[in-house]
Amino acid sequence: MSVRATARITAVLDGRGATVLPVLESDGPLALRRTRATAPYARVTVVGAMSAPLGGDRLAVEARVEDGARLTVDSAAATVTLPGPGPDVRSATYDIALTVGEGAELNWLPEQLISARGSELHMTTRAELADTARLVLREEQILGRHGETTGTLISRLTVRRAGRPLLDQQVAYGPGAPGGWDGAAVLGGHRAVGQLLVVDPAFEDKCPDTRLLGPTAVLTRLVGPAVLVTAVAPDARQLRSVLDGALDEVSAG
Repeated sequence: MSVRATARITAVLDGRGATVLPVLESDGPLALRRTRATAPYARVTVVGAMSAPLGGDRLAVEARVEDGARLTVDSAAATVTLPGPGPDVRSATYDIALTVGEGAELNWLPEQLISARGSELHMTTRAELADTARLVLREEQILGRHGETTGTLISRLTVRRAGRPLLDQQVAYGPGAPGGWDGAAVLGGHRAVGQLLVVDPAFEDKCPDTRLLGPTAVLTRLVGPAVLVTAVAPDARQLRSVLDGALDEVSAG
C-alpha cells in the first residue's frame, strides 16, 4: 500500500535572538527530531521511520526559515528508493519545498539518495530565497546498491532568489533516461553523482571563480551571488570528500 506523507519545519527567531522551531511535524516515514546544534543554529535530523520511498509513495518535506533564523537540516542515514509492491506500482515522488527569509540561513545537508534496481523516483527540490538569504544545499545520488544496476532517478532543482530564477536544472539516470546518461560525457563509469549549491549575499562583493576541482568536479559561478559544484566519483565516500572540500573552500572565502 502506498504512503502519502508531508513533514513540516518552521524556524523563527525568539525574543532573545535564538532560533526556535514552533512547527516540527513528522508524518508517515518522515520522522523529524530536533538534535544538538551550535548556537545560533537550530538543527533538525530526518529519521526514517520505515522503508521509503517505495513505488507509489508520495512524500514531501516543507521547511521554512523566517527572517533572521538559522537552521541546519540533515538526515540520520541514506535514503534508499525501492520498487513498489507490484508490477503496476512503480513510480514514487519526493518533493522538497524550501523557503528562506531575509537575513536567514538554511543548510540543507541530507545523506545520500540510493537508487536501487527496479525503483523509479521523481524528485523535485524548490527553493524560494529572499534577497539577503543564505543557502547551502547538498544533493548526492548513488546509482545502485553494491553489485547491482541503478533504478530510474529523475531529479529537478529549482531555485529562485528575490522572485527571480537563479537555477533550474534536471538530471535523469537509469532505464528510460535520455541516451548517454551513463556515457563518457556524463558519468564516465562512475556510480556517485552530486552537487553543492551555495547562495551567499557575501558573494556580491567577492565570488569564487569558475574552475576545475580535480578531474571529475567543477565549480561554476552562477549569475547571482552563488556557485554550483558538480562532481562524479566512484563511490559515496569519495563524492562526499570532494563536496566537503569544496564547501570548506568557498566558505573560507
